[in-house]
Amino acid sequence: MFAGGGTGGHLYPAVAMAEELQKLRPGTEVSFAGTQRGIEAVEIPRLGYRLHLFRVRGLRRGLSPAALLANAGVLADFAGAMAGALRLLGEERPDVVVGTGGFVSGPLLLAAQVLGRKTLIQEQNAYPGVTTRLLALRATEVHLSFPGSRRFLKRAEGVYISGNPARAFPRRDREEARETFGLDPGQPTLLVFGGSRGASSINEAVRRWIVDGTLGEASLVWQTGELDYESVREEFRPSRQLWIGPYIDDMGSAYAAADLVLCRAGASSVAELTNLGKPAVLVPYPHATGDHQRHNAEALVREGAAELVPDGELAGERTGARVSSLLCDSAALARMGAACRKQGRPEAARELAERILKLANT
Repeated sequence: MFAGGGTGGHLYPAVAMAEELQKLRPGTEVSFAGTQRGIEAVEIPRLGYRLHLFRVRGLRRGLSPAALLANAGVLADFAGAMAGALRLLGEERPDVVVGTGGFVSGPLLLAAQVLGRKTLIQEQNAYPGVTTRLLALRATEVHLSFPGSRRFLKRAEGVYISGNPARAFPRRDREEARETFGLDPGQPTLLVFGGSRGASSINEAVRRWIVDGTLGEASLVWQTGELDYESVREEFRPSRQLWIGPYIDDMGSAYAAADLVLCRAGASSVAELTNLGKPAVLVPYPHATGDHQRHNAEALVREGAAELVPDGELAGERTGARVSSLLCDSAALARMGAACRKQGRPEAARELAERILKLANT
């Protein structure tokens, strides 16, 4: 049973492990636990897995009367979810409960530990989430994506660096991939995205760079997100140097076309970049819980695999000039790409599925 969700960053690693389990041991029974408000409420039924729903929310920060009142309701929901989780685990009797983060993973993992079930925690971010930090002590195994994350846990045994299960992309020819987006295959290419909904600060910076001519002769594959797409489309027209879209369906071709990537530092994006060995300029989302995106970015920066630009500095002339300079520096891009690939763990989903099966059989 997989417990986790809310966002794709918590859900899709679980889906990747579930798929590998089915390949390694056909007939393995897999189910998920999540919330009605999370992405799992739509995705898990679509993928054909059973979904158990719980009412659980995250705590609000601060000590204001409104926050205290809201948190009283959160604790009541948690108690109800815990009781429901104990009943569910008693009925389902899963061999292993895997937690991948998100509000719902807390009560399911805790209930499994209370009942003496085997639990495996998979942490995507460089700075472990609160569920991982609190429940890691009693988990059977804890699997991290970054070696530096060990220092945040109060245990040393049963902790593994397994990577973050991410989407796999078939190899594509660079020039062919650029033609897919209608771009000049001979020009250096920048890929920009801010997640499925986009990132307004990134979009505004790119808009300025285009208007000012900062990027020079470089080509651009620009995923704006739904919110900013119409305004961007009204201002710019596609050309042999510019592809614009609200969403990129073929991310494999987008990565293949790019010499450099400009994006947020979410765990899934970082995993994809490292698996592909793509140099990047990372702009951590400044309001991410626990500032975890900054930790993710810094983990790559320390290895020379990426550069970090704070969100507030993105629109400055220096950032645009630096991006333009990198696009023209093939030697620097090659060094960053090689360093990035060393951090990748493309077999993470399979390795984690093998660990789950081993726990189920012991």
